[in-house]
Amino acid sequence: MSDAASPKPSSPPQARAGKSDGRIAQRFRKLAESGELGLVAYITAGDPSLDATEQIVLAAAEAGADVIELGVPFSDPVADGPTIQRASERALRSGTTLAGVIELVRRLRAQTDVPLVLFSYFNPILQMGIEKFAAAAAAAGADGVLATDLTPEEADEYRSVVHARGLDTIFLAAPTSTDERLALISECSSGFLYLISRTGVTGERDALPEDLPALARRVRRFTKLPLAVGFGISQPAHVSVLGGIADAAVVGSALVAEIEKAATADDAAAAVANRIRILKRAAREGISRRSAESK
Repeated sequence: MSDAASPKPSSPPQARAGKSDGRIAQRFRKLAESGELGLVAYITAGDPSLDATEQIVLAAAEAGADVIELGVPFSDPVADGPTIQRASERALRSGTTLAGVIELVRRLRAQTDVPLVLFSYFNPILQMGIEKFAAAAAAAGADGVLATDLTPEEADEYRSVVHARGLDTIFLAAPTSTDERLALISECSSGFLYLISRTGVTGERDALPEDLPALARRVRRFTKLPLAVGFGISQPAHVSVLGGIADAAVVGSALVAEIEKAATADDAAAAVANRIRILKRAAREGISRRSAESK
């Protein structure tokens, strides 16, 4: 899972208070103990309906997803590729709101212990009110929040309020991030750090960037948090290789595409579960952290 070749600093910046021993931390600790790459599954909530998403998420958790990101649909996305953009449009047409997604979390939490992360642009959170949002999300059983377009420099109030409710704050690091910025992102993050594998928008790709191992090593200089790598992860070969680089693979567009193709919610749940089982098998059989550290 981690890259043993990367030197670890003696005292990197520590993540500030979130759920330091919550479901996310516990799941990554178990993965580390078994030397297994984690699988973070992104699902657009409300595509094609919130009831369907409930069924799909439960199937994904049963199939082996370690963490599930629930995407809150937004009308003006920035980094989403066409597959997730279309999913957001379908979800908005079905009447999905942030409040509805939080209620979905409540229903899911009664049925599964899988860690749940609310994945949203900042505007819906701001419109609801940060305090109201954090209180509702925590009460529903969410474990973390990733506000994709909120920069660490502008996140002091957000982090304070969200952490006070025991929720992890997850931030994005990118290939273009400077060392100074990586230090700040690491300081502001808890739960795990989401590393974008390439510049551009989300979407399936044929191959991982050649410079990804070096990027992961650079990021690890600044944090002890688990690294979850996303953008372009869709194939078992990607997941197998990531086992020696990261702590988790984030799979989004490939799962959303399965939902888009499905004729019914049952079909969508089955297709997503099948894709996750295939990817999770690659995670278990690929290059593990233990095998990397033994070299």
